[in-house]
Amino acid sequence: MGDRRSFDDVADGPAPLSRGAEEYLTWLAVEQGRARNTIVSYRRDLLTYEEHLAARGRGPLDADTAAVEDYLAARRAAGLHPASVARGLAAVRGLHHFLLEEGGAALDPTADVRPTRAGRRLPKALDEEDVGRLLDATAGDDVWSARDAAILEVLYGTGMRVSELSGLSLSDLGSDTGLVRVLGKGDKERLVPLGRCALQAIDVWLGPGGRPELEPRRWARRGDAEAVFLNARGGRLTRQGVWGVLKKRARAAGLEDKVHPHVLRHSCATHMLTHGADIRVVQELLGHASIATTQLYTRVTLAHLRHAYEQAHPRAGAGVGH
Repeated sequence: MGDRRSFDDVADGPAPLSRGAEEYLTWLAVEQGRARNTIVSYRRDLLTYEEHLAARGRGPLDADTAAVEDYLAARRAAGLHPASVARGLAAVRGLHHFLLEEGGAALDPTADVRPTRAGRRLPKALDEEDVGRLLDATAGDDVWSARDAAILEVLYGTGMRVSELSGLSLSDLGSDTGLVRVLGKGDKERLVPLGRCALQAIDVWLGPGGRPELEPRRWARRGDAEAVFLNARGGRLTRQGVWGVLKKRARAAGLEDKVHPHVLRHSCATHMLTHGADIRVVQELLGHASIATTQLYTRVTLAHLRHAYEQAHPRAGAGVGH
């Protein structure tokens, strides 16, 4: 891996990271097969970490436990959510473990650093009435209405992630099975059923007046011709583009303050569990590696159940006499 200088010198490229950090990110991508979004997040966290060290005259190989804890304290003081602080620690811990294993460092300064408790936030979901308002906001006869209706119906109907939807190709759509092939985290494939409303919206989008209207005479990039959802330039719609669609339709429905990128994913899971779906079916549908993640949604539905009970039962509310 080289000497101490090779780790602390800034590597060539747009992000001024140390060479050791660059090699660590390359190792994550190539050897560990980490997703691109993970690499981007880790790069951002490590850049912040190395800037923090540099401001104190240090580099990754000079860092000790106190320096790492000082960095974490600074992140908390900046108002970052505990989950973001925990992710940053994971990136820093991974870097130092890599440097130790590859021979560029004598010790791991994160070994005695206690993990940051990120907590488990309850996913925020729309109620069924609000979902209806959001979907109604795509009504229209133009190509954008057809596209956006298909996007929102598929997101709500399948619970897939925004990045999974933007990655869909025409070959992923089963012609007569009513199933769609989804490439999830870690390049894991799963088959997800498309409901009646989602299938109808997809048919309209792929038919005359829909997707064919946006197809260019010549595709700019490989893979765009296979993309299910296109942008105004005839290229594959990115996850940022999907988020833009969601925000636009949320504004039209008066729901902008309630919407976030995965709101329809959370709403799909919550509503299915509310209506009696088996938790393992929902786990499979959403592509959760651990059922513990899916169980967060049961806490949402139980909270709703408790509220409904206290509102409806004559002897459940506060102040009921004996």
